[in-house]
Amino acid sequence: MATFTRLKSGSWRAQVRRKAKYVNETFLRRRDAEEWALDIERRIDRGESPTKRARQNAKTFGDLIRLHRDDLVEVGTRIGRSKAASLGFLERRLGGCKIPELDRERLIQFGRDRAKEGAGPVTLSIDIGYVKTILSHAAAVHGVQLTTEPVDLARIALSRLGLIGRGVERDRRPTQDEIDRIIAAFDSNLRQAIPVGRIIRFAIATAMRQEEIGRIEWEDYDPVQKMLLIRDRKDPRRKSGNNQRIPLLDVSGYDAIQIIEEQRKISGLNRGRIFPYNGRSIGAAFRRQCRALKIQDLHFHDLRHEATSRLFEAGFTIEQVALVTGHRDWKMLRRYTHLKPELLHLKRVHGMAA
Repeated sequence: MATFTRLKSGSWRAQVRRKAKYVNETFLRRRDAEEWALDIERRIDRGESPTKRARQNAKTFGDLIRLHRDDLVEVGTRIGRSKAASLGFLERRLGGCKIPELDRERLIQFGRDRAKEGAGPVTLSIDIGYVKTILSHAAAVHGVQLTTEPVDLARIALSRLGLIGRGVERDRRPTQDEIDRIIAAFDSNLRQAIPVGRIIRFAIATAMRQEEIGRIEWEDYDPVQKMLLIRDRKDPRRKSGNNQRIPLLDVSGYDAIQIIEEQRKISGLNRGRIFPYNGRSIGAAFRRQCRALKIQDLHFHDLRHEATSRLFEAGFTIEQVALVTGHRDWKMLRRYTHLKPELLHLKRVHGMAA
């Protein structure tokens, strides 16, 4: 049964309730609303999924990308900067393809072209992953008749060709001399507005990411319990609401509490952000200083790696380290356990002494 309502704007809202199905749409003209409602009733009678106009009109891969993006906005899901860039790229490169044309051969050719352009195995894996995400979303949420099998076959082919693969796990740990040199260079630079040296020490003391350090606020800091609340911590399974309380320790060579109090004394702040600086600016300053000191292949994120490794070297278990680093999957901590082999001598000596 279809009903039609004239809205204040002058448009017409069509509502179809039939066989426990409900769908609605808005039109400028009543005639269009009636034709749409009749088509929806026929689709329901045939046992097909009733869909809105935008879903019915989805003919190209670009249409599916826009549907996916609109759905996320509708339910209040934030699209991150990285995903937004990937979706924009796919829309430019594959958006004009009609859905049936996005077959195994087309995706393999896309992968070959991307590799020629310099895209690495990880980048191409991300691209193909988003293609499958878009198609799966359209089929599951909108009932678009399609299959993701071509994507799976293309991934297998691209993997066999060596064009898709996992990234090489970094095992770069800075030496203490490198850390000391970087911190000294920042602390002696009076023109450096961001206290990167203090932030480096804090990163190693807490295993926090640079963007997390830039977000924490004074109200999140509990000096009595020696705890810190990190809001919306990165989690691939959830984009928000991943708040975590972590202990502020003094086992890595740097005292997290002391560094925060040092920041309070120097900044004179007691509210707002503890380190009110943009994470990307911190990373950029770190890279510049490494280049100036001729320190090769060191990223700010490697400090999180270093901090995590130091927690293991201090004797903490995987479960305990996860309470600091925020890893939900303990298997992910394996890549951070590049312990220094010389420490085995110390452990053996201590064990014999006991």
